[in-house]
Amino acid sequence: MEPGGGRQGTLMKPDPEQLRSSLAGLGFDVVRFTSVGGNTPGGAAFSSWLEQNHHGEMGWLRRSEAKRLNPQLVLEGAQSMILLGVNYGNRPPDDAGPIWARYALHRDYHDTIKPALESAGKVIETWGELTARDYRYYVDTGPVLERSWAARAGVGFTGKNAMLMSRDYGNWLFLAAILVRCRLPSDEPVSHRWEDHPVGTLCGHCTACMDACPTDALVSPGELDARRCISYLTIEHKGVIPQEWRSAIGDRIYGCDICAEVCPWNRFAQTAKSILLEKRNHIDQLSLREILTLTPESFAAVFKGTAVKRLKLRGLLRNACVVAANQGAVDLLPELVKLALHPEPLVRAHAVWAVRVLGGEQRIESLRQSEQERIVLAEYEAELTT
Repeated sequence: MEPGGGRQGTLMKPDPEQLRSSLAGLGFDVVRFTSVGGNTPGGAAFSSWLEQNHHGEMGWLRRSEAKRLNPQLVLEGAQSMILLGVNYGNRPPDDAGPIWARYALHRDYHDTIKPALESAGKVIETWGELTARDYRYYVDTGPVLERSWAARAGVGFTGKNAMLMSRDYGNWLFLAAILVRCRLPSDEPVSHRWEDHPVGTLCGHCTACMDACPTDALVSPGELDARRCISYLTIEHKGVIPQEWRSAIGDRIYGCDICAEVCPWNRFAQTAKSILLEKRNHIDQLSLREILTLTPESFAAVFKGTAVKRLKLRGLLRNACVVAANQGAVDLLPELVKLALHPEPLVRAHAVWAVRVLGGEQRIESLRQSEQERIVLAEYEAELTT
Protein backbone atom coordinates (compact mmCIF):
# COMPACT_ATOMS: atom_id res chain seq x y z
CA MET A 1 0.00 0.00 0.00
CA GLU A 2 1.60 3.22 -1.16
CA PRO A 3 1.47 6.41 0.90
CA GLY A 4 -0.31 9.47 -0.43
CA GLY A 5 -3.90 10.60 -0.66
CA GLY A 6 -6.47 10.17 2.10
CA ARG A 7 -7.38 12.72 4.75
CA GLN A 8 -4.25 13.53 6.71
CA GLY A 9 -4.65 14.88 10.19
CA THR A 10 -8.26 13.80 10.56
CA LEU A 11 -9.44 13.40 14.16
CA MET A 12 -11.55 10.29 14.32
CA LYS A 13 -15.09 10.85 15.57
CA PRO A 14 -16.14 7.16 15.78
CA ASP A 15 -15.56 5.39 19.11
CA PRO A 16 -11.97 4.02 19.24
CA GLU A 17 -13.16 1.25 21.55
CA GLN A 18 -15.43 0.06 18.77
CA LEU A 19 -12.36 -0.20 16.55
CA ARG A 20 -10.47 -2.05 19.27
CA SER A 21 -13.31 -4.52 19.73
CA SER A 22 -13.64 -5.13 15.99
CA LEU A 23 -9.92 -5.81 15.61
CA ALA A 24 -9.91 -8.17 18.59
CA GLY A 25 -12.75 -10.02 16.91
CA LEU A 26 -10.41 -10.90 14.05
CA GLY A 27 -8.36 -13.09 16.42
CA PHE A 28 -5.85 -10.65 17.88
CA ASP A 29 -5.20 -11.15 21.59
CA VAL A 30 -3.83 -7.62 22.04
CA VAL A 31 -5.00 -4.37 20.44
CA ARG A 32 -3.33 -1.16 21.64
CA PHE A 33 -2.95 2.37 20.28
CA THR A 34 -0.15 4.91 20.46
CA SER A 35 0.81 8.20 18.85
CA VAL A 36 3.75 8.27 16.46
CA GLY A 37 4.60 11.85 17.35
CA GLY A 38 7.87 12.73 19.03
CA ASN A 39 10.97 10.55 19.24
CA THR A 40 10.77 6.95 18.13
CA PRO A 41 10.95 4.78 21.26
CA GLY A 42 14.12 2.74 21.36
CA GLY A 43 15.54 4.63 18.38
CA ALA A 44 18.80 5.74 20.00
CA ALA A 45 19.41 2.28 21.43
CA PHE A 46 18.74 0.73 18.01
CA SER A 47 21.27 3.01 16.30
CA SER A 48 23.86 2.24 18.98
CA TRP A 49 23.17 -1.47 18.56
CA LEU A 50 23.85 -1.20 14.83
CA GLU A 51 27.03 0.79 15.41
CA GLN A 52 28.35 -2.06 17.54
CA ASN A 53 27.54 -4.50 14.71
CA HIS A 54 25.35 -6.50 17.07
CA HIS A 55 23.03 -7.19 14.13
CA GLY A 56 25.59 -9.48 12.52
CA GLU A 57 24.74 -10.37 8.92
CA MET A 58 21.23 -8.91 9.10
CA GLY A 59 22.15 -6.07 6.79
CA TRP A 60 18.55 -5.10 6.06
CA LEU A 61 18.34 -3.68 9.58
CA ARG A 62 21.05 -1.13 8.81
CA ARG A 63 19.64 -0.39 5.36
CA SER A 64 16.23 0.40 6.85
CA GLU A 65 17.54 2.36 9.84
CA ALA A 66 16.21 5.74 8.68
CA LYS A 67 12.69 4.39 8.19
CA ARG A 68 12.73 2.57 11.51
CA LEU A 69 13.62 5.84 13.21
CA ASN A 70 11.00 7.89 11.37
CA PRO A 71 7.52 6.45 10.68
CA GLN A 72 6.83 9.37 8.33
CA LEU A 73 9.27 7.77 5.88
CA VAL A 74 7.11 4.65 5.97
CA LEU A 75 3.71 6.35 5.77
CA GLU A 76 3.73 10.10 5.28
CA GLY A 77 1.14 11.76 7.46
CA ALA A 78 0.87 8.86 9.89
CA GLN A 79 -0.38 9.99 13.29
CA SER A 80 -0.99 6.77 15.18
CA MET A 81 0.11 3.17 15.31
CA ILE A 82 -2.06 0.20 16.18
CA LEU A 83 -0.07 -2.56 17.88
CA LEU A 84 -1.49 -6.05 17.60
CA GLY A 85 -0.38 -9.20 19.40
CA VAL A 86 -1.11 -12.88 18.90
CA ASN A 87 -0.32 -15.19 21.79
CA TYR A 88 1.54 -18.37 20.79
CA GLY A 89 2.29 -19.69 24.27
CA ASN A 90 2.24 -23.47 24.46
CA ARG A 91 3.86 -26.36 26.25
CA PRO A 92 7.67 -26.46 26.48
CA PRO A 93 9.46 -28.76 24.01
CA ASP A 94 10.34 -32.34 24.78
CA ASP A 95 13.80 -32.32 26.36
CA ALA A 96 14.72 -35.40 24.34
CA GLY A 97 15.38 -33.09 21.38
CA PRO A 98 16.05 -31.96 18.82
CA ILE A 99 14.45 -28.80 20.17
CA TRP A 100 12.62 -26.30 17.99
CA ALA A 101 11.74 -22.72 18.86
CA ARG A 102 8.11 -22.74 19.92
CA TYR A 103 6.93 -20.46 17.16
CA ALA A 104 8.27 -22.89 14.55
CA LEU A 105 5.73 -25.50 15.66
CA HIS A 106 2.97 -23.46 14.02
CA ARG A 107 2.25 -22.66 10.43
CA ASP A 108 4.34 -19.61 9.46
CA TYR A 109 2.81 -16.73 11.40
CA HIS A 110 3.56 -14.34 8.54
CA ASP A 111 1.12 -16.35 6.45
CA THR A 112 -1.59 -16.80 9.09
CA ILE A 113 -1.58 -13.24 10.42
CA LYS A 114 -1.42 -11.42 7.08
CA PRO A 115 -5.02 -12.26 6.07
CA ALA A 116 -6.16 -10.93 9.44
CA LEU A 117 -4.24 -7.71 8.79
CA GLU A 118 -5.95 -7.42 5.41
CA SER A 119 -9.27 -7.75 7.22
CA ALA A 120 -8.10 -5.23 9.80
CA GLY A 121 -7.50 -2.77 6.98
CA LYS A 122 -11.08 -3.16 5.80
CA VAL A 123 -12.29 -2.64 9.37
CA ILE A 124 -10.25 0.58 9.61
CA GLU A 125 -11.61 1.83 6.29
CA THR A 126 -15.20 1.23 7.31
CA TRP A 127 -14.79 2.53 10.84
CA GLY A 128 -12.99 5.75 9.97
CA GLU A 129 -14.13 6.31 6.39
CA LEU A 130 -10.55 5.98 5.23
CA THR A 131 -8.99 4.49 2.11
CA ALA A 132 -6.31 1.86 1.63
CA ARG A 133 -3.80 4.70 1.20
CA ASP A 134 -4.39 5.84 4.77
CA TYR A 135 -2.77 2.90 6.53
CA ARG A 136 0.05 0.43 6.17
CA TYR A 137 0.52 -2.82 8.06
CA TYR A 138 3.40 -5.16 8.80
CA VAL A 139 3.91 -8.42 10.63
CA ASP A 140 7.60 -8.60 11.56
CA THR A 141 8.82 -7.78 8.06
CA GLY A 142 8.66 -3.99 7.74
CA PRO A 143 10.85 -1.07 8.86
CA VAL A 144 9.12 -0.66 12.21
CA LEU A 145 10.57 -1.13 15.72
CA GLU A 146 7.51 -3.12 16.78
CA ARG A 147 8.76 -4.12 20.21
CA SER A 148 9.59 -0.56 21.26
CA TRP A 149 6.32 0.82 19.92
CA ALA A 150 4.47 -2.01 21.65
CA ALA A 151 6.10 -1.01 24.93
CA ARG A 152 4.98 2.60 24.41
CA ALA A 153 1.45 1.36 23.72
CA GLY A 154 1.38 -0.66 26.92
CA VAL A 155 1.46 -4.13 25.39
CA GLY A 156 4.24 -4.93 27.84
CA PHE A 157 7.71 -3.78 28.82
CA THR A 158 11.18 -4.52 27.49
CA GLY A 159 12.96 -6.97 29.76
CA LYS A 160 16.59 -7.79 30.42
CA ASN A 161 16.33 -10.51 27.79
CA ALA A 162 15.60 -7.75 25.24
CA MET A 163 12.17 -9.24 24.63
CA LEU A 164 8.74 -7.75 25.19
CA MET A 165 7.17 -8.93 28.45
CA SER A 166 3.40 -9.04 28.62
CA ARG A 167 1.73 -9.47 31.99
CA ASP A 168 -0.89 -11.66 30.30
CA TYR A 169 1.19 -13.58 27.76
CA GLY A 170 4.77 -13.44 28.99
CA ASN A 171 7.27 -13.49 26.14
CA TRP A 172 5.01 -15.38 23.75
CA LEU A 173 3.55 -12.75 21.43
CA PHE A 174 3.74 -12.34 17.68
CA LEU A 175 3.61 -8.61 17.01
CA ALA A 176 2.07 -6.73 14.10
CA ALA A 177 1.77 -3.00 13.53
CA ILE A 178 -0.54 -0.77 11.51
CA LEU A 179 0.41 2.84 10.80
CA VAL A 180 -2.67 5.01 10.23
CA ARG A 181 -3.33 8.55 9.06
CA CYS A 182 -5.68 9.35 11.89
CA ARG A 183 -5.40 10.30 15.52
CA LEU A 184 -6.21 7.58 18.05
CA PRO A 185 -6.08 8.00 21.84
CA SER A 186 -2.78 6.66 23.15
CA ASP A 187 -2.89 3.79 25.61
CA GLU A 188 -0.70 4.15 28.69
CA PRO A 189 2.66 2.34 28.60
CA VAL A 190 3.70 -0.16 31.23
CA SER A 191 7.28 0.98 30.86
CA HIS A 192 9.63 1.54 27.99
CA ARG A 193 12.46 -0.34 29.68
CA TRP A 194 13.08 -2.29 32.84
CA GLU A 195 15.37 0.36 34.36
CA ASP A 196 12.49 2.87 34.47
CA HIS A 197 11.27 1.03 37.56
CA PRO A 198 12.76 0.71 41.05
CA VAL A 199 14.76 -2.41 41.81
CA GLY A 200 12.39 -5.13 42.93
CA THR A 201 9.67 -4.41 40.33
CA LEU A 202 9.30 -5.83 36.84
CA CYS A 203 12.71 -7.45 36.13
CA GLY A 204 14.15 -6.03 39.36
CA HIS A 205 17.13 -8.01 40.66
CA CYS A 206 16.38 -10.99 38.40
CA THR A 207 19.09 -11.99 35.93
CA ALA A 208 17.75 -15.46 35.10
CA CYS A 209 17.81 -14.85 31.35
CA MET A 210 21.35 -13.50 31.34
CA ASP A 211 22.60 -16.31 33.54
CA ALA A 212 20.93 -19.02 31.43
CA CYS A 213 22.10 -17.91 27.97
CA PRO A 214 24.64 -20.57 26.86
CA THR A 215 26.56 -18.13 24.65
CA ASP A 216 26.37 -15.02 26.87
CA ALA A 217 24.56 -13.25 24.02
CA LEU A 218 22.90 -10.85 26.48
CA VAL A 219 25.92 -8.64 26.83
CA SER A 220 24.16 -6.21 29.15
CA PRO A 221 20.61 -5.92 30.53
CA GLY A 222 18.29 -5.58 27.56
CA GLU A 223 21.06 -5.70 24.95
CA LEU A 224 21.54 -8.71 22.70
CA ASP A 225 24.60 -9.36 20.56
CA ALA A 226 22.88 -11.33 17.81
CA ARG A 227 26.19 -12.75 16.59
CA ARG A 228 26.34 -14.91 19.71
CA CYS A 229 22.63 -15.76 19.89
CA ILE A 230 21.58 -19.34 19.17
CA SER A 231 18.50 -18.15 17.28
CA TYR A 232 20.69 -16.05 15.03
CA LEU A 233 23.33 -18.74 14.59
CA THR A 234 20.80 -21.44 13.65
CA ILE A 235 18.47 -19.29 11.51
CA GLU A 236 19.71 -15.90 10.31
CA HIS A 237 23.38 -16.81 9.98
CA LYS A 238 23.79 -18.50 6.60
CA GLY A 239 27.39 -19.63 6.75
CA VAL A 240 29.56 -21.87 8.89
CA ILE A 241 28.67 -21.75 12.57
CA PRO A 242 31.80 -20.72 14.47
CA GLN A 243 33.20 -23.72 16.30
CA GLU A 244 33.35 -21.80 19.57
CA TRP A 245 29.51 -21.69 19.72
CA ARG A 246 28.62 -25.16 18.46
CA SER A 247 28.62 -27.07 21.74
CA ALA A 248 26.57 -24.28 23.37
CA ILE A 249 23.81 -24.86 20.81
CA GLY A 250 23.11 -28.19 22.48
CA ASP A 251 19.94 -29.85 21.17
CA ARG A 252 18.47 -26.68 19.65
CA ILE A 253 18.09 -27.32 15.95
CA TYR A 254 16.09 -24.21 15.05
CA GLY A 255 16.02 -21.10 17.17
CA CYS A 256 16.20 -20.79 20.93
CA ASP A 257 13.75 -19.85 23.67
CA ILE A 258 16.03 -20.24 26.69
CA CYS A 259 15.98 -16.59 27.76
CA ALA A 260 12.19 -16.63 27.55
CA GLU A 261 11.68 -20.04 29.12
CA VAL A 262 13.53 -19.10 32.31
CA CYS A 263 11.73 -15.76 32.72
CA PRO A 264 9.56 -15.73 35.88
CA TRP A 265 6.99 -13.53 34.13
CA ASN A 266 5.98 -16.51 31.99
CA ARG A 267 4.29 -18.14 34.97
CA PHE A 268 1.43 -15.76 34.22
CA ALA A 269 1.34 -16.59 30.49
CA GLN A 270 -1.94 -17.82 29.08
CA THR A 271 -2.20 -20.75 26.68
CA ALA A 272 -2.59 -19.78 23.04
CA LYS A 273 -6.16 -19.89 21.75
CA SER A 274 -6.08 -17.55 18.77
CA ILE A 275 -7.77 -18.56 15.54
CA LEU A 276 -4.75 -17.04 13.79
CA LEU A 277 -2.52 -19.97 14.77
CA GLU A 278 -2.30 -23.35 13.12
CA LYS A 279 -0.34 -26.00 15.04
CA ARG A 280 2.01 -28.27 13.13
CA ASN A 281 2.54 -31.03 15.67
CA HIS A 282 4.49 -33.35 13.40
CA ILE A 283 7.61 -31.18 13.31
CA ASP A 284 8.72 -31.80 16.87
CA GLN A 285 8.10 -35.51 16.42
CA LEU A 286 10.85 -35.85 13.82
CA SER A 287 13.84 -37.84 14.97
CA LEU A 288 17.34 -36.57 14.34
CA ARG A 289 17.92 -39.50 11.98
CA GLU A 290 14.87 -38.51 9.95
CA ILE A 291 16.16 -34.96 9.69
CA LEU A 292 19.66 -36.01 8.68
CA THR A 293 18.23 -38.11 5.84
CA LEU A 294 15.88 -35.47 4.43
CA THR A 295 15.96 -34.95 0.68
CA PRO A 296 14.99 -31.71 -1.08
CA GLU A 297 11.62 -33.27 -1.86
CA SER A 298 10.89 -34.53 1.64
CA PHE A 299 12.10 -31.25 3.19
CA ALA A 300 9.70 -29.30 0.98
CA ALA A 301 6.82 -31.60 1.91
CA VAL A 302 7.46 -31.70 5.65
CA PHE A 303 8.09 -27.99 6.16
CA LYS A 304 5.68 -26.54 3.63
CA GLY A 305 3.90 -23.55 5.14
CA THR A 306 6.27 -23.25 8.14
CA ALA A 307 8.91 -20.67 9.00
CA VAL A 308 11.54 -23.43 8.75
CA LYS A 309 11.29 -23.44 4.97
CA ARG A 310 13.23 -20.16 4.86
CA LEU A 311 16.23 -21.89 6.42
CA LYS A 312 16.41 -24.23 3.41
CA LEU A 313 17.55 -27.83 3.59
CA ARG A 314 21.26 -27.01 3.74
CA GLY A 315 20.72 -24.85 6.82
CA LEU A 316 18.68 -27.47 8.61
CA LEU A 317 21.20 -30.22 7.82
CA ARG A 318 23.99 -27.95 9.08
CA ASN A 319 22.16 -27.51 12.38
CA ALA A 320 21.30 -31.20 12.61
CA CYS A 321 24.97 -32.14 12.30
CA VAL A 322 25.78 -29.85 15.23
CA VAL A 323 23.00 -31.33 17.36
CA ALA A 324 24.10 -34.89 16.53
CA ALA A 325 27.64 -34.13 17.70
CA ASN A 326 26.36 -32.43 20.85
CA GLN A 327 24.18 -35.45 21.67
CA GLY A 328 27.11 -37.83 21.25
CA ALA A 329 24.97 -39.72 18.74
CA VAL A 330 27.53 -42.30 17.60
CA ASP A 331 24.69 -44.36 16.15
CA LEU A 332 24.19 -41.59 13.56
CA LEU A 333 27.73 -41.83 12.19
CA PRO A 334 26.58 -43.60 8.99
CA GLU A 335 24.19 -40.75 8.20
CA LEU A 336 26.83 -38.14 9.00
CA VAL A 337 29.45 -39.85 6.84
CA LYS A 338 27.00 -39.73 3.93
CA LEU A 339 26.51 -36.01 4.54
CA ALA A 340 30.29 -35.56 4.36
CA LEU A 341 29.70 -36.25 0.63
CA HIS A 342 26.76 -33.86 0.34
CA PRO A 343 26.81 -31.54 -2.71
CA GLU A 344 26.54 -28.46 -0.45
CA PRO A 345 29.93 -27.47 1.06
CA LEU A 346 28.14 -25.97 4.08
CA VAL A 347 26.63 -29.36 4.92
CA ARG A 348 29.86 -31.24 4.26
CA ALA A 349 31.77 -28.93 6.57
CA HIS A 350 29.51 -29.52 9.56
CA ALA A 351 29.18 -33.22 8.84
CA VAL A 352 32.97 -33.57 8.84
CA TRP A 353 33.17 -31.77 12.17
CA ALA A 354 30.42 -33.92 13.68
CA VAL A 355 32.05 -37.14 12.49
CA ARG A 356 35.35 -36.07 14.02
CA VAL A 357 33.71 -35.11 17.33
CA LEU A 358 32.05 -38.53 17.45
CA GLY A 359 35.38 -40.32 16.89
CA GLY A 360 34.73 -41.44 13.32
CA GLU A 361 37.56 -39.55 11.66
CA GLN A 362 38.95 -42.66 9.98
CA ARG A 363 35.64 -43.13 8.16
CA ILE A 364 36.09 -39.91 6.23
CA GLU A 365 39.88 -39.76 5.86
CA SER A 366 39.64 -40.97 2.26
CA LEU A 367 37.24 -38.15 1.43
CA ARG A 368 39.73 -35.52 2.50
CA GLN A 369 42.00 -36.20 -0.47
CA SER A 370 39.40 -35.14 -3.03
CA GLU A 371 37.95 -32.22 -1.07
CA GLN A 372 38.64 -28.81 -2.60
CA GLU A 373 36.30 -26.44 -0.74
CA ARG A 374 38.14 -24.24 1.75
CA ILE A 375 35.41 -24.28 4.42
CA VAL A 376 35.32 -28.07 4.38
CA LEU A 377 39.09 -28.50 4.45
CA ALA A 378 39.17 -26.16 7.44
CA GLU A 379 36.98 -28.62 9.36
CA TYR A 380 39.30 -31.51 8.55
CA GLU A 381 42.27 -29.52 9.81
CA ALA A 382 40.77 -27.68 12.77
CA GLU A 383 41.74 -28.58 16.29
CA LEU A 384 38.61 -29.85 18.03
CA THR A 385 37.62 -27.84 21.09
CA THR A 386 34.39 -29.64 21.96
